[in-house]
Amino acid sequence: MNLFQKNEFKETPFLPVSPEEVPPRPPSFPKKPSPKICGSNYPLSIVFIVVNEFCERFSYYGMKAVLTLYFLYFLHWSEDTSTSVYHAFSSLCYFTPILGAAIADSWLGKFKTIIYLSLVYVLGHVIKSMGALPILGGQMLHTVLSMVGLSLIALGTGGIKPCVAAFGGDQFEEKHAEERTRYFSVFYLSINAGSLISTFVTPMLRGDVQCFGKDCYALAFGVPGLLMVIALVVFAMGSKIYRKPPPEGNIVTQVVKCIWFAISNRFKNRSADIPKREHWLDWAAEKYPRQLIMDVKALTRVLFLYIPLPMFWALLDQQGSRWTLQATRMNGNLGFFVLQPDQMQVLNPFLVLIFIPLFDLVIYRLVSKCGINFTSLRKMAVGMILACLAFAVAATVEIKINEMAPPQPDSQEIFLQVLNLADNEVEVTVLGDENNSLLAESIKSFQKMPHYSRLHLKTKSQNFHFQLKYHNLSVYTEHSVEEKKWYTLITREDGKSISSMMVKDEENKTTNGMTAMRFVNTLHEEINISLGTDSSLHVEKDYGVSAYRSVQRGEYPAVPCRTKNEDFSLNLGLLDFGAAYLFVITNSTSQGPQAWKMEYIPANKMSIAWQLPQYALVTAGEVMFSVTGLEFSYSQAPSSMKSVLQAAWLLTVAVGNIIVLIVAQFSSLVQWAEFILFSCLLLVVCLIFSIMGHYYVPIKPEDIQGSADKQIPKIQGNMINLETKKTKL
Repeated sequence: MNLFQKNEFKETPFLPVSPEEVPPRPPSFPKKPSPKICGSNYPLSIVFIVVNEFCERFSYYGMKAVLTLYFLYFLHWSEDTSTSVYHAFSSLCYFTPILGAAIADSWLGKFKTIIYLSLVYVLGHVIKSMGALPILGGQMLHTVLSMVGLSLIALGTGGIKPCVAAFGGDQFEEKHAEERTRYFSVFYLSINAGSLISTFVTPMLRGDVQCFGKDCYALAFGVPGLLMVIALVVFAMGSKIYRKPPPEGNIVTQVVKCIWFAISNRFKNRSADIPKREHWLDWAAEKYPRQLIMDVKALTRVLFLYIPLPMFWALLDQQGSRWTLQATRMNGNLGFFVLQPDQMQVLNPFLVLIFIPLFDLVIYRLVSKCGINFTSLRKMAVGMILACLAFAVAATVEIKINEMAPPQPDSQEIFLQVLNLADNEVEVTVLGDENNSLLAESIKSFQKMPHYSRLHLKTKSQNFHFQLKYHNLSVYTEHSVEEKKWYTLITREDGKSISSMMVKDEENKTTNGMTAMRFVNTLHEEINISLGTDSSLHVEKDYGVSAYRSVQRGEYPAVPCRTKNEDFSLNLGLLDFGAAYLFVITNSTSQGPQAWKMEYIPANKMSIAWQLPQYALVTAGEVMFSVTGLEFSYSQAPSSMKSVLQAAWLLTVAVGNIIVLIVAQFSSLVQWAEFILFSCLLLVVCLIFSIMGHYYVPIKPEDIQGSADKQIPKIQGNMINLETKKTKL
């Protein structure tokens, strides 16, 4: 409904009208009959729109599912930086709908806005995929391409977000309101279907496919980009059968101008001689229609309740950042299936599809039969409490993960293990007062050490002196070490004597939930080991030590290897989640080269299934909070304010992501404490929201129109001298 028609002005005795503020109503678009689906009342054009939405949501959620791990392991950012950029991107995606709605309503119309911003969307995907190609430049170029690509994607997805659903509604005639309601249900189903499938598929493309010897992030970003191209093509195919309403002006802009005029007009007329008005928005009566002012009054009552809402979104949106990082330190083997860490996000859309009918058809009805008045505001408060509990569970899981993780060396400490590759036992003694007795026992040939030994340093770095006793020989050797590092002292035969070498282990080599390995080659020939399609690991001869290589969890019964003179394979067995292995390649049997295996960093022990309770709680909270919140908001505001409410609702999501960004960047808390912090903050916000809701008096939308004449005062003669007298009458 257009609030600024001329016939509305005639009903008001004194309503100043400014031509530049109140645009004339554009002519309505021609209501030409559109083709129907199989003789029904559903227009054929909605098929193109629903398919477009499915592909676009697949594109967005598929790209976003692997985004955190891309920041962490491809760009090598810290967990806090990865989390901050992830939520900055999410926040931008919920700010840009304001821009998209303004462009569609005031300039291009919905159809052209969707087409043009979809082209920007596709360009963003192309640039983002290029930023994930290891062969294309260095880390700086990858970072620049990623930021440019994500900015364009945020503009594209946010810009078309408020247009697509409304454009689908425009395809229906007014007499087919029931069919339009069912269309929105199918539209919502396509959103969740795209999200569900993409969050399951794209992590598989990332982890199960190897590109340039690493996880294939380029493919994981490229496939969602291809889906966005398909979305654009499908949407454009229906161009000739769409009903395309012209731009009718942006109500959000009118609301902002009305509020600003009321505030400025009240500020200019502070004199005691000027009569006061019942409501501060009544000061806009010199310039804006009565009905608009009454609608804005109803709107501000709802927007006041929106103030505490961003904290809920701050918790909900951490599923793709902090919870995914938590999953990398857990074991994804479920027995019947192996889950990648970023695949756990698929639980959210999956549970949403289950919980919505469960709550509507079962839980809410049972509560109602028990005589409990379960109002919308109470449902939202319970949703907040469920999110609090979800983060309390996440904190408990994080504490358990930390308890099962191997200890870390402190300041002026190192962790040391000894690997004896000689043919007889070796006695290793650390010369020095503090560490003399730590390695005094003899170490047998190829003995697997149960754990690292902790050695104390006098400074941040120093030289350690070792005594090696082998047969009747005593050999003294010296090695330099640095604090807070992990080391392996490898002893081996050197003719009739014995020698040693100190190898530094990388303490963060298994943090991504994959498995890490390195090789020691005792042969007299160099070896090339093939790990995956494009990955080859080179190991020097005569006790050469390879670099670390991370691979997917799984069985490796026959890994191809090649020397100058022969090809052979090694059986590495099961490489489990988060474990680190050392393989010693020997040739002491008639069966050819063999791999002796030692696990010196144990696999992740805690199953990823322990994240299921926190996902179930937060998704139940989302269903009670989000769905109910939108329903309540729409029931409490006039129909002309629906788009403004949608914009304000999206802004609360954006602000929630900014909260996470700030906490991640400036908080120095350990992860479990940060989860507790968010849980407590939301609990406090829930208390505030409950108090606000207690004093909120629900109104019926039809009451707004009836009370318009009662609440806005007639402008009397002494009002002519207000500062707003410049307004054209």
